Formats: sequence, C-alpha cells, structure tokens
Amino acid sequence: MTDDVPTAPVTGMLHSWDLSTGVDGPGTRFVAFLAGCPLRCQYCHNPDTRYLADGRPVTADEVVREAAGYTAFIRASGGGATVSGGEPLLQPALTGELLHRFKHELGLHTALDTSGYLGTRATDALLADTDLVLLDLKSWDRALYRRVTGRRLSPTLDFARRLAGLGTEVHVRFVLVPGLTDPTGNVEGVAAFAASLGNVTRIDVLPFHKLGAAKWSALGLDFPLAGTPVPTAEQTAAARAVFTAHGLHAV
Repeated sequence: MTDDVPTAPVTGMLHSWDLSTGVDGPGTRFVAFLAGCPLRCQYCHNPDTRYLADGRPVTADEVVREAAGYTAFIRASGGGATVSGGEPLLQPALTGELLHRFKHELGLHTALDTSGYLGTRATDALLADTDLVLLDLKSWDRALYRRVTGRRLSPTLDFARRLAGLGTEVHVRFVLVPGLTDPTGNVEGVAAFAASLGNVTRIDVLPFHKLGAAKWSALGLDFPLAGTPVPTAEQTAAARAVFTAHGLHAV
C-alpha cells in the first residue's frame, strides 16, 4: 500500500477580485479577474489586464477562501461567482479549478466571462462546472472583428456552436460603438447567429463608453476610440430592437 501523494496546488495569475451586481451575471457575484488576454480590443476598458505579468501569483485555495467569506450574502441575492479577465481561458487550469470549487465546494451558481477565442482550451469538465457563459460577440463581419480585436472571429463562432451542442446557457454581450460595430448588417448578423443557437437566453447590448481611457493613458497607450462618441439612447434602443426582432431577450 502506498502513501497518498499530496496534490500540488493549482496556481495562476490573478489581476484582482470584486463583488459586483448586475454586470457579471445574475445577482451579486464574486468576480475573479484573471490576468492576460490574447485580444487587443479597441474599446477595452481593462487594458491593465493584457499580460500575465499584470497579475499576482495566487493559488486556487486563496481565491476560494476569499469568495467563501461572501457566500451567505451572494446566495441571498440569487447571485454566484464569475471567472473573468482579461481572458480566463488563457489560464484554463486555474479557471477550471475555480469554477469547480465555486460550484461544488461553495454551492454557488457559476459563470465564465470569455471572448471564446480560446474556447478549445475549455475542457468538457470545465464547461460541466459552468452554469452560464457570458460570451462576448464583438462583430459578425470578419474583417471588422479583426479590426476591433486583432484576431479571427471563427474560433468564437466554433465555441458558441459547441456550447449550443452542450446546452449550456449563454448570455451574448455586444458592444455598440458608433461608426464601428453599429452598421445594421453587422448587428443583424450577430442577432441571426445568436438566434440560431437555441441556448442564448439574453443579449446585453452594451453602449460604448470611455471609462477605461484613463487606464490607457496611465499605461502610456493611445486610446484608439478617444474621438468616438458614445451611442445615444435612440441608437442603443434601435440595436436592441434588431435582437428583439429575432426573438431574443435584449437588454
């Protein structure tokens, strides 16, 4: 008979954590923001999470202990825990461990906030521990998607179809940027694709804002959309109406 070998702790790079309400999934949520992201979105409001070095080393134990202190409050609000970033699937081992322990150890509803670009890194086990995916679908037009993010669209679409096949609930997030993502054909394309999946229960049409501009400046970076206006209430309502016309719940 052999002695049990201690399991090495799961580690990774955490940028920060927060408690949020209404923006990272239903209810009040413990949100772990992991460091590192392969996309370079023009409207990114967290450019300080681009690189793994932007975080601090942590173990999953540390993060779970932090979340455990808020579980009673979170449950009372009908909330849960979200793993976000950056791009959490850049660190799939830490992401998977956190989702598993949030769900099974703390008994919380779990959400994964992702662009889907690294969806192939999400194991079936990781997705089995994910109650909800917040999927950022930034454009339907392929050339525009590359312009917005610096990356290809197809990995995100493949991941979305995989989630549909698994029956995983998805909330699609679409950032409305005047003069960039707002062409009617682009919005129609996102809406038609989302409606075709069958597992999308909500569309978040997020009006472009400049709240992260100061972070770009602090990092010595030029904010690409500094001269872009925020969308009007009418423009935002018109975009939401496109999704509603496809039978989707848009907010």
